Amino acid sequence: MVFQDFIEIDGKHGRSIMADIRYDSSNEAKPILIFAHGFKGFKDWGHFNLIADAFANEGFVIIKFNFSHNGGTIDQLIDFPDLDAFANNNFTIELDDLGSVIDWLYSSDTFSEEELDKENISLLGHSRGGAIAILKGNEDQRVKKVISWSAVSTMERWDNETLEKWKKEGILYVLNGRTKQNMPMFFQLYDNYMANINRLDVARACSSMNIPQLIIHGTEDESVKPSEANCLHQLNPKSVLRLIEGANHTLGGKHPYDGNELPEYTRTAIDETINVIK
Repeated sequence: MVFQDFIEIDGKHGRSIMADIRYDSSNEAKPILIFAHGFKGFKDWGHFNLIADAFANEGFVIIKFNFSHNGGTIDQLIDFPDLDAFANNNFTIELDDLGSVIDWLYSSDTFSEEELDKENISLLGHSRGGAIAILKGNEDQRVKKVISWSAVSTMERWDNETLEKWKKEGILYVLNGRTKQNMPMFFQLYDNYMANINRLDVARACSSMNIPQLIIHGTEDESVKPSEANCLHQLNPKSVLRLIEGANHTLGGKHPYDGNELPEYTRTAIDETINVIK
C-alpha cells in the first residue's frame, strides 16, 4: 500500500517549500527520486500525481515539490496566486530549493530509516526543472543519478531585443496560456544568472558530469526542440539519450488531467527511467 504525506520544508530564501512524499511501506530501504517541475509549473500539475504513484508502486520513494518562488502559496499549491514571488524567482533560488529538499532528507526523522536509502538519491526534472536537476546533480555529491524529461539545454532563452526591453523596463511579462495571467519576471533573474553564470551553465555541468545521466525527450516537443536533447547528449557522451517518437513536451499530459491511466508516452518515459536508476 502506498504511503503518502505532505511536507513543509524551510527554504533558504524566506519562503517554504511545499512537498509530498510517497512510497510503498515495506520496511526495506528504497531508492529515492526527487522530482522538479518546470517553468510555470507546480508539483500537482496534470498527471504528475499519477507519475508519482507509478514510481512508488515500482519500489521508489518519490518526493515532488513546489519551488519556493513558483507563484504558489502554502494554502494554494495549484496555480499562481502570488505573482510577486514568481517575479522574484531565479535559478539560484531553484537550485538552493532542490538542495534544501536533499538536506531535509538527511536531517528529518519523520520517516523510518528502514524505508529510505539515502545513499541512492536520483533527481528527475521536467523542462527547466530538468536543467536544474542537471546542475544540482553535477554540484552535489549526494546525488547518484540525474534524469531529465524534455529539458532545456541552456537557461539563457532571451534574444537581444527582449533583453534590452527587459533591462529598460525592469520587468518582463510572460503569458500563461492556461490561466491567462501575465506572469512578471523582474530583471533580477537575468542579473542573478550573469552573476552566477558558471554555476548555472548547463553545458558545463553536462560536460563534467561523472554520474549516470538519462536524457528523455519527445520527437514532437513543441516547446523545447529535440535538438536540445541531442545537444545535452553530445556534451556528455556517457549519457543515455532516449527519444520518444511522437511525444510532445508534456509526454501526453495536460492540466487538468482526466482519468487514472497514464499516457503511453509518459509510461514509456517512466519505464526508461526505471531501467537506469533501479
